[in-house]
Amino acid sequence: MYQSSRPLRGDSPVSIIGAGIAGAWAALLFAQAGRAVTLHERSDEAMTLSTSHWAGGMLAPWCEGESSEPVISRLGLRALDLWRAELPDTPFNGSLVVAHPRDRADYERFARLTTGHRRLDARGLADLEPSLEGRFRDALFFAGEGHVEPRRVLPKLHQRIIAAGGTIKFNSEPKPQEIDGIVIDCRGLSARDSEPALRGVKGEMILIETSEVSLARPVRLIHPRWPLYVIPREQNLFMLGATSIEAEDTGVSVRSALELLGAAYAVHPAFGEARIVEFGSGLRPAYPDNLPRIAIRDNHIAVNGLYRHGFLIAPALAELTLGYVAHGRIDNEVMQCA
Repeated sequence: MYQSSRPLRGDSPVSIIGAGIAGAWAALLFAQAGRAVTLHERSDEAMTLSTSHWAGGMLAPWCEGESSEPVISRLGLRALDLWRAELPDTPFNGSLVVAHPRDRADYERFARLTTGHRRLDARGLADLEPSLEGRFRDALFFAGEGHVEPRRVLPKLHQRIIAAGGTIKFNSEPKPQEIDGIVIDCRGLSARDSEPALRGVKGEMILIETSEVSLARPVRLIHPRWPLYVIPREQNLFMLGATSIEAEDTGVSVRSALELLGAAYAVHPAFGEARIVEFGSGLRPAYPDNLPRIAIRDNHIAVNGLYRHGFLIAPALAELTLGYVAHGRIDNEVMQCA
């Protein structure tokens, strides 16, 4: 998997552009390695311009095996270790996959294409999630998976960067060619000036609030067109996601809203009485093959194309980037050298 290459200049400062999940993890690992790191972010501390602000935050490498290439699961499994090491309070309560009888064939297909799960009968599901008692006759339980709340975890990562000696500059949007030293470009779609193959894939979400349902882990409902999931948040909030639409506007369509709200109601009727708190969408940066890429051009490194796997694979991509800069290691499955 790895081959030798010449490492970049040993003591050069490292500038990272984009403080979303990819840039934050890169800045943290480089700062912990003793490098002089500056992280630039075009928006303010609220990160509302970042795709990460609208993400689901699911850490589900086994579930992703159903529709993703093996490299995603490989990177995701390594990333789970990094999440546990850096943020030990990350919830690893597993995730559930359920389906209604009409979607039974798709449910069994999902089970065949994934690993890392065990089957629960109705009683086992109710023991794990009492709110779902009587709702489904069985479920797939992926015990090793986790989830994070992006809007809470990004500030934690930013704090850890500063504690490790890094610098963060908000409302700062320099061009990569304007910076000396090593530049790591994590701008997502904003990097199309140098990565023209990127496209935006819209992911829509709805945030709802109710105290009538309690869940300890994400619940993925099998759907004939796209995966729909309910992710518990703090303070009786639940995120409903996520569509994958080949469009680059940032609105939420009526069709998508109906699908997402209908999925929540299908998981539990009490969601029908929930209060809608927020609609939103983000544009996920993707290459034509929907696979991540670390593109190396001398001292300029572009980390991009995380698609809908940002929170799952960002720690592993950051570790690979550090491995290249510090030791010249190349992962031939992810890296491209000019």
